[in-house]
Amino acid sequence: MSDVDPIIGNWYRNEETGDDFEVVAIDEDAQTIEIQYFEGELEELDLDAWYELPIEAIEAPEDWSGPYDEMEADDLGFEDDDEDEFDDDDDPERGEDSV
Repeated sequence: MSDVDPIIGNWYRNEETGDDFEVVAIDEDAQTIEIQYFEGELEELDLDAWYELPIEAIEAPEDWSGPYDEMEADDLGFEDDDEDEFDDDDDPERGEDSV
């Protein structure tokens, strides 16, 4: 039995199965918790079931974007450090002859 409370945005591990997941929603009226496994699968648990599972709180995985593999890096808020801030053609320091 778990004494770990579900908190939206926190990551947990089911000690029995080894599955890592994040709590993505809590419906206090319905007494349900929605979790998303690292691979992307969603599952809804009732609050009683949550406390019956052998759950431990863990740090977020280093590559937490596993469920979002189909998304572009721009959608995740990452910036590409390899891109110039502007094109060479836009450089006022370089004349038209610098192409």
